[in-house]
Amino acid sequence: MKAIELEIFNHLLSAIAEEMGIVLRKSSFSPNIRERCDFSCAIFDEKGELVSQASHIPVHLGAMPETMKSILPLFNWNSGDIVITNDPFCGGTHLPDITLIKPIFHKNKLTFFLIVRAHHADIGGKYAGSMAVTTHIEEEGILIKPTYLIREGKFEKEFWENFITKLRNPREREGDLKAQIASLLRGEMRLNEMVKKYGLLKLKEVIEELKNYSQRAMERLIEKAPSGEYTFIDYLDDDGFENRDIPIKVKIIFKGKKALVDFSESASQVKGCVNAPKAVTYSAVYYVFLSLLNTIGEYPINHGCFKPIEIITKPATIVSATYPSAVAGGNVETSQRIVDVLLGALSKAFPELIPAASCGTMNNIAMGNEKIAYYETIGGGMGARPGKDGLSGVHTHMTNTLNTPVEALEHDYPLRIERYAIRKNSGGRGKYKGGDGLIREYFFLAPFTVTILSERRKHNPYGLFGGRKGKKGRNILLKGGKERINLPGKVNLFVKRGDKIIIETPGGGGWGKEE
Repeated sequence: MKAIELEIFNHLLSAIAEEMGIVLRKSSFSPNIRERCDFSCAIFDEKGELVSQASHIPVHLGAMPETMKSILPLFNWNSGDIVITNDPFCGGTHLPDITLIKPIFHKNKLTFFLIVRAHHADIGGKYAGSMAVTTHIEEEGILIKPTYLIREGKFEKEFWENFITKLRNPREREGDLKAQIASLLRGEMRLNEMVKKYGLLKLKEVIEELKNYSQRAMERLIEKAPSGEYTFIDYLDDDGFENRDIPIKVKIIFKGKKALVDFSESASQVKGCVNAPKAVTYSAVYYVFLSLLNTIGEYPINHGCFKPIEIITKPATIVSATYPSAVAGGNVETSQRIVDVLLGALSKAFPELIPAASCGTMNNIAMGNEKIAYYETIGGGMGARPGKDGLSGVHTHMTNTLNTPVEALEHDYPLRIERYAIRKNSGGRGKYKGGDGLIREYFFLAPFTVTILSERRKHNPYGLFGGRKGKKGRNILLKGGKERINLPGKVNLFVKRGDKIIIETPGGGGWGKEE
């Protein structure tokens, strides 16, 4: 099969996933989905293997193969079904990420699955925004075991009504879920058009060749690494309860065309919410290796990319949490540290390709009351790269969202953004300078419960090859706009009208010695 034909079909398939995302964004209700684009779409085949994905959120997309592996055998799939889940212990990420899965049939034969995963601004639980400092998964919100949302075209009304009434701002949640359904229906329509135009046999033949092509590309990348063992260790600041470092250690072994990525010496799972489900760890590994692959060329992202990579985790550890661990921060914060650890190890095998540490946190803030909830992440500094400075004020690594425009936020919620600026000189110095972080200042016009989940408040983002560290982040409360209180990296608090919270995000590390 000619390379140009494979390229055309790869773009046709990825365009379907991209269009699913456009439909979701344009029909959603919440700023988190509509403005920040905190969602992901992908296509899988009937075996549960990734066929194609949109350029959405790495932590969502990389976990989806584990989702399909866990859920595929649980149902007798029929035309018109849609399954819903957010179970972190069944291939999920954290509770606010609600996943819908739709099987696609052709002439009564199961041919594909479509997946759409979106972060909802609230999923119930103890605190508005469902991203709190907690100790148990049930405190974080409603855990949805894989179940039918729609069965052979009919809504499961009992499930829907039971679920939607337990959430803050149920109208917004309902609108976002129906937008997810709309995106699946659009994907189904486009896939059926492809099957009609090219034939199922031809499409399946192309997909298998695309998988083989991507597998060969990943094998060639792995062969470029000097055979051997590469290790690195880095630390989470704390779990929000105990003030102690939490080590994450990786050992990467390259041998021929295979890579073994072993996290079994990482810390045991902890009391707080920074425990990462196994699927999140897998997503971080896939993201890093796909990023490396992108440095030598543009290749289709599908199941073939992952076949040469073996990942080892130990259950009940910080990188492979078990029920009933709290995991809200594991998805957003621990995933970032896993990336830092992987890049640290790979810098020894690919020194000419690996950047210094980026800000290493999503700087999460959630807020609300019994009726409304809002959630966002804040960008930071990108680590400097071989030959280039890091970018300033961007989302890096496992997050790929936009920011919420100030105007949209102030229109929908009783607060003001009084400052949104680059945090000057927060990037690490070096031959190439780390990107600067951001400053975002919230002025509250009503009482709110607020949660901050952030990292790199104690441990700086590292530099590489003589580059300096990036500056640590800071969280500050100004009570009544005046009394200054330094907040920890992870905190639940109550704010009154007139209070301010200032988030200063970390800069990226520098690369190379200053000349």
